[in-house]
Amino acid sequence: MRAERCARTWSAVLLVMTSSVLTPVAWAGTSAWRRPATAPPPAADDHVPAVARGWPVGRRPEILRGWDPPAGPYGPGHRGVDLAAAPGDPVRAVAAGRVVFAGRVAGRGVVSVDLADTGDPPLRTTYEPVSASVGEGDEVEPGGELGVLETSTAHCPRACLHWGLRRGEVYLDPLALLPPWLLRAGPSRLLPLHNVPLP
Repeated sequence: MRAERCARTWSAVLLVMTSSVLTPVAWAGTSAWRRPATAPPPAADDHVPAVARGWPVGRRPEILRGWDPPAGPYGPGHRGVDLAAAPGDPVRAVAAGRVVFAGRVAGRGVVSVDLADTGDPPLRTTYEPVSASVGEGDEVEPGGELGVLETSTAHCPRACLHWGLRRGEVYLDPLALLPPWLLRAGPSRLLPLHNVPLP
């Protein structure tokens, strides 16, 4: 009798343990066993031409955080690059285009520029946090001032410009706008030689 009761107790314990392990899997459905989604490869029309004529801040700013596209539309990632700059530094258009937005979003100043001659829909660059000196509809030239960097540490541990790029709803790497010579550390420089005898 005691052995029978013990066997029933262990059967009940085993049933409870099995159901508690399998129930979340059943609720989750088959998607619980799928691999995480990966970012789709860029379409042919997502090619980014190197149309930039300069950096948006400084001559060759430090990149504090690079482009890290999310695996899905709501996944973690970084949809732009963060460039080190000081509050009050001028923020410049990297290429010719038209301002399509200059205002505040979630308390931060944002400027968006549709780049000229980059297809349909055009490539759009975004700059934040920026206190804008341009308005919607303004035409800008490469190097034209869009405003100045605002004081903010909400996005970076220190002051930075978040620079983004997209075509339609697809986010792209803004560094792809820069020609290779702008991405390099800088040109070689010849320094004067002192106290060296001539041959």
